[in-house]
Amino acid sequence: MIVYHFIYDLAYFGWIDLVMTRDQPWVGWRTAIVTQFLLLVGVSLVLRTSFKPSTADFWKRWPQIAAAALLVSLGSWLVFGPRLIYFGILHFVAAALLVTRPLLRLGAWNIALGALCVVFGLVYSNELFNTPPANIVGFMTFKPRTEDYVPLFPWIGVVLIGAGLATRWQRAQWRVPDALRSLNEHAPRWLLFLGTWALTVYLVHQPILLAAMTLMRQVGF
Repeated sequence: MIVYHFIYDLAYFGWIDLVMTRDQPWVGWRTAIVTQFLLLVGVSLVLRTSFKPSTADFWKRWPQIAAAALLVSLGSWLVFGPRLIYFGILHFVAAALLVTRPLLRLGAWNIALGALCVVFGLVYSNELFNTPPANIVGFMTFKPRTEDYVPLFPWIGVVLIGAGLATRWQRAQWRVPDALRSLNEHAPRWLLFLGTWALTVYLVHQPILLAAMTLMRQVGF
């Protein structure tokens, strides 16, 4: 994700000639990043509900996600103006957590439900969903003018699939293959840091990249 945004910023400042929101393989790369991210949202929701099942714990964490989404909207408005992010990845995660948590009782059936949501979100479109706030649902006939856009459909399906897969993992007593366990035990510190502070890294990496590139432009690069 950080590498993707670094290349995106190079294009934004005009140092390379790319349209990453439209050209391949960049669109496919973004899709892969978002898919992995949202699968892990579903998995982590099951993990957290399993080991910290209290409603109070959920409502302690959720406002942090929502506040981070608002910060992204504010920052993107300052940088991109009318192309501000009003329903990007963090806005979606905040909404998806509210939708998915009560559906955890479906267990592994969430895999099938999620697959249906993905297919429906990909094949159905209607002009009624082209403008805000309706376009946060999905089903639009064209991508809105915003720097990041993750509608509920089809992406809620990916979160549900992650939750369903995690339920199967839970039934297997959270067993981890020895090879993966060894890899985790010997993970480099920088990778552990990124995993531990994922939300913080997500929020600060783009401001740092943009500030560094702005400074480079001002000194003549």
